[in-house]
Amino acid sequence: MSTSLTRRRALGAAASAAVGLAAGRALTAPAPAFAAAAHQGTAPEAFDEIYQGRRIQGGPSGGGHHGTGHHGGHGGDYAVRVDGEELHVMRNADGTWISVINHYEPLATPRAVARAAVRELQGAPLVPLILA
Repeated sequence: MSTSLTRRRALGAAASAAVGLAAGRALTAPAPAFAAAAHQGTAPEAFDEIYQGRRIQGGPSGGGHHGTGHHGGHGGDYAVRVDGEELHVMRNADGTWISVINHYEPLATPRAVARAAVRELQGAPLVPLILA
């Protein structure tokens, strides 16, 4: 009887360790989109399209003006517009992008950020952001 208890305990401990290891990997492994963005050293592609009835555009701003990203210009001199109004974007250290509309939803590209902003706006106009 003591042998079966030992085997059960050993199997239970092994199963617990496997679950713990898998959970640890899931928590520490970066999402594929984030990992790809982090290793992407090039500037994002320019885009100009109609998305859900709104015109979204993005590309190098060229001027390095403050509107391409706050916190020291982390937007990488890249500008995004929704219906001609600037969407304030920022590139994170891991290569992902955020905007004032989706500040807590990092995405892989400025195009994805623009599309997320359009969905979040739900038809409302984008109000220009004035930074002092």
